[in-house]
Formats: sequence, structure tokens, C-alpha cells
Amino acid sequence: MGNALKHHIENAQKTGVLQLVSKNLNEIPADLYKLGKVLRTLDLSENKLAVLPAHVGQFGQLKQLAVSKNKLKDVANEIGNLKKLENLNLSDNLLSSLPGSISQLKNLRILSLSNNRLTSFPIVIISLPHVEVVDLSRNKICSIPDGTKEFQVIELNLNQNQVSSLSVDIVTWGRLKILRLEENCLSVAAIPVKILTDSQVSLLALEGNLFEMKELHEMEGYEMYMERYTATKKKLF
Repeated sequence: MGNALKHHIENAQKTGVLQLVSKNLNEIPADLYKLGKVLRTLDLSENKLAVLPAHVGQFGQLKQLAVSKNKLKDVANEIGNLKKLENLNLSDNLLSSLPGSISQLKNLRILSLSNNRLTSFPIVIISLPHVEVVDLSRNKICSIPDGTKEFQVIELNLNQNQVSSLSVDIVTWGRLKILRLEENCLSVAAIPVKILTDSQVSLLALEGNLFEMKELHEMEGYEMYMERYTATKKKLF
């Protein structure tokens, strides 16, 4: 990239923002690490990065990091050093797992992992204290397992996975309002009644599963869920 990269870096030193989208990058240029103390937003989307390396942990001031539409198979543990990170976009990659250090991102609010190769629910995200939106759509996740109590998420998107079972732990997710499970492998019997009767969920998207929606409408607690849905809709309009 030569002079063009130098120009981007000079601007980023003043603005704290660096966008290197569609630059055909196979690795993060070494010169970027000079910005470790000033960079607040880094967008590396639509490149050819296979690894998010350990050096990424040097960007201690980052609040937004986008590495979508690359070829990522691995994210270094040092990502956990990004204590100020609020928005992390790793969608459209080749990730089959996440590093345990993701749990250290205590200020993370938005996590995008759509269209990767995850086959199990990433338990590591459960301990994120301020997470609001998690997008896990278009993976190969088969269940929301037990052991997920106290997840703080507000909106969880699991559309277009292979989910066939849901833990009743979902009911303990005190802030959950929106749960998207369209185009999965759920039977109506796999939906815990307590999600309808005892949770705070006000939007439960279940179209495209292994049952007719009228079966859901006949479940115990459906009217209670609809009361929450209607009340929320009135607030919005």
C-alpha cells in the first residue's frame, strides 16, 4: 500500500479512526501498531486476514473493531487486552471457536459472529457483564445448553442455525427481550414453557422450524407472552 498506508496512518494519528477496507491485506501491517495508544476505531473488513494476531492486544484504546468478511480461523488470546472495546464484528469468517479471553471484554456491548463455523454455543460470552446484542446467525449451533445462567444479553440472534434444544436457563437471562430462532430445527416440544410464562422476552421469532406456528399459539403461557409483545409494540409506536 506504500504511500497510501502512510497517509491513512497520519490521518488516524489525528482522528483515532482507521479504515482499511478492501485493501487485499493478508496480515495487519506492522506500522499500524504505532497507533496503539490513539486508535479508537479500526475497520479491517473485506480483506484476506486468516489470523487476528497477538499484537492486536496493543490497541488498548479501541472501542470499535471490525474484521468482518475476512478468512479468520483464529483469534489470539490477546484480544482480551482490549478492555475498552464496545463493538466487535467478526462476522463472515471461518471461526469454529473463540478464545477464552473474550470473557475479559468487560465493556463489550455488541458482538457479531454471524456466518462463521461455530457448532456449539460459545459459553465464553456468558460472563460479559454489559453485552446487549449478540448475533450468532448463520452458524451450525445445535443448542442453547445448560450453564448459561445470568447471561446479560438483551437481543440474541440465532437465526439459520441447527438449534434443536433450548435450556430453561434462558429464563434466568434477566435482560433478554428479543430472541431470534428462525430457520432452525426446533420442535414445539423443545420450547420451554417458562420462556413464555416467566421470562422478559417480548419478541420470540420462531418461524421456519419443525412445527406450525399455530402449535406455538396453543402452548401454555402464549397469551402471557403476547401481552408482553403487545405492550412493547405500543411503547414503540
